[in-house]
Amino acid sequence: MDILQLLQRGELIEKGGPAMIPLIALSVLSLSVILERLWFWARILMQEREIVDRVISAVGESWELAAEIARQATDQPIGRFLYSPLRLTKTDAESFRLALESSAEDELAGMRRGEKLLEAVIALAPLLGLLGTVLGLIKSLGSLKIGDLGTESTANVPLGIGQALICTASGLIVAIFSLAFYRLFQGFVVNQVKVFRRAGNELELLYRQSPPDFSHRPTFTHEFPQENLEKPRKRGKKKLSDPPEPPEVIESLEPEQ
Repeated sequence: MDILQLLQRGELIEKGGPAMIPLIALSVLSLSVILERLWFWARILMQEREIVDRVISAVGESWELAAEIARQATDQPIGRFLYSPLRLTKTDAESFRLALESSAEDELAGMRRGEKLLEAVIALAPLLGLLGTVLGLIKSLGSLKIGDLGTESTANVPLGIGQALICTASGLIVAIFSLAFYRLFQGFVVNQVKVFRRAGNELELLYRQSPPDFSHRPTFTHEFPQENLEKPRKRGKKKLSDPPEPPEVIESLEPEQ
């Protein structure tokens, strides 16, 4: 019997056995991750190229304008990536490159969200399907005796074996479906590595050719008056650390006879 027909009738769990319950839970989990990732990647791929072009072209006019455009696009990974070095007030070439690299690592890690769940579904679904089939075979063949072979009591054995294989087929369907989208999302991540590298190299090259001038920005410094830096010595008893008075001064203080 077709699995889709059993699913429409609501008999899939009854025919497939108890292992179908965790299989259905895994399929729901996998489907939710796939839908969330599809929405995530659709938003990125539709706006990514436009953001990169606008920021790179704005650098020729003003670094402040490029920083503002990147700041407005911080809801996208590529916008946060480009804004990470532009939001710094004072940078050199090395710190500019390090800001790009650290931001790229964070954004690419966020793009891989959900991959571990899909990996778990891909690994567990076939095993659960095989377990359900084994349990179904045990149930079908457990009461079968050697003397019953060829009699009417064994007529339902092929039907029981066929129902037991439903669980294996269901596990394979869930695993194959999850694996297809898992590979698709991995391909998107690999493509994003190339996009980030190309955009970062272009931005760093423009920085090295014409670094931004931050000299017009106000700097907050406070100069302390020199007279406040030296504390006046207190008058009174001389401290042990004070140097002794010279001998001629002492002799002048003695009374004349």
